[in-house]
Amino acid sequence: MVATGTVPAAAPPGKPAVRPGAVIALLVVAAFVVILNETVMGVALPELMRELDISAATAQWLTTAFLLTMAVVIPTTGFLIQRLPLRTLFFTAMGLFTLGTVIASFAPGFGVLLVGRIVQACGTAIMLPLLFTTVLNVVPAHRRGRMMGLISIVISVAPAIGPTVSGLILSVFPWRAMFIVMIPIALIAIALGARWVRNLTDTRRVTLDVVSVVLSALAFGGLIFGLSSIGEAAGGHEIVPVWMPLALGAIALAVFIVRQLRLGSTDRVLLNLGVFRHSSFTVAVILVVVAMTTLFGVLILLPLYLQNVLGLGTLPTGLMLLPGGLLMGLMAPLVGNLFDRFGARPLVLPGAVVAGVALWGFATLSATTPVGFVIAVHCLLSLGLAFMFTPLMTSALGSLPRELYPHGSAIVSTVQQLAGAAGTAVFVTLMTVGAASAASGGASIVDATASGIHTAFFVAACLSIAVIVLAVFVRTPKPAEGVEGVPAH
Repeated sequence: MVATGTVPAAAPPGKPAVRPGAVIALLVVAAFVVILNETVMGVALPELMRELDISAATAQWLTTAFLLTMAVVIPTTGFLIQRLPLRTLFFTAMGLFTLGTVIASFAPGFGVLLVGRIVQACGTAIMLPLLFTTVLNVVPAHRRGRMMGLISIVISVAPAIGPTVSGLILSVFPWRAMFIVMIPIALIAIALGARWVRNLTDTRRVTLDVVSVVLSALAFGGLIFGLSSIGEAAGGHEIVPVWMPLALGAIALAVFIVRQLRLGSTDRVLLNLGVFRHSSFTVAVILVVVAMTTLFGVLILLPLYLQNVLGLGTLPTGLMLLPGGLLMGLMAPLVGNLFDRFGARPLVLPGAVVAGVALWGFATLSATTPVGFVIAVHCLLSLGLAFMFTPLMTSALGSLPRELYPHGSAIVSTVQQLAGAAGTAVFVTLMTVGAASAASGGASIVDATASGIHTAFFVAACLSIAVIVLAVFVRTPKPAEGVEGVPAH
């Protein structure tokens, strides 16, 4: 049997029962804090570009490198969660996050700041799969919608309000303050963890396949570096030929997949790709990828549009993005409850339609667009995504048997962060290419930037049509796919 947040979890013979409510609550709060840092740089990019004398394509690496590091580290969490106790992983995650935050706080320039972001990401990468796996093990299937609603606040709302938080801070303090304020919060979380966190999941001896780790790093690293290099090349700052990292990443990914299939369900497998035999998992993961790509693309472009096209400051920019983030947070628990009652498709399909309408609205942005229209469309997009995230995450992970929870959590978190990094890179690339094209035709800097942003949003709007079609195939996991002895829904 598994337990709710109010009933002690059944313990293995010889072990006392523990109440998981406090542990899950702390994990949710800690994950919210660390995930918040994924997009905290969004509003700060224009200021950092001026202070550090770097291009937009270079500055985006402060976000892309964070997400890329997570995409490289998260595949190993399936091994870590099976091998190490929950307390050990919690303190490792928060310790790395705190160390990275301290490095970023006192960074003298772009290079050290980038290092701090990467160390932060190493801790963040452990926290989210740890939260997923803990919830799947202690919360029964018929209550997972509500719990995943709370987790959705972490994975969607925290990044969404990151620009607002940084905007508020930057309106008063230098950019380093964005990191300094996080240090005491992280230390408090560590102190509470020492008191509350208990080992709720079992561990077993498994072997880490180093070759798979190297292949995954080359695959995800090469693909994201290649995507980002397209933007660098368009801005005249190409480091290496774009095709080289893309080709390396594609080849490494193919070899990685073949190796995982050969390792099968042995203890050496890094990511058990058998999870994709479950259709609910596969369809939901595809939609999560597209949704996260869209979310992070919008979060990187809107601050640039509001500041460089409409001429707003960091504080107004952050405040304008706040209503959408708050709306997503308010809707997440409600959507979780609706999922427990009605299942996935009745929520995901309308959400996809609403998000699509919002993206077509963003595609109309220009240098003369009213501010109120931008806020309204951002809220509409947030509403649509809120109706998608919780049902998709619950359908994906709830369709797996218990032994695949660590692998499913690691895969969902990996593709989610990879999609976020890809969204950041692709949207900035499209903006850069579109702006360069408009500038070559004689457009002013403001008009060229507006044209580039229009290009990026137009592509996203076209992609939303495919999302609506895929949403038709989303379904709630069958009872046979849930936890043994507990209805899946």
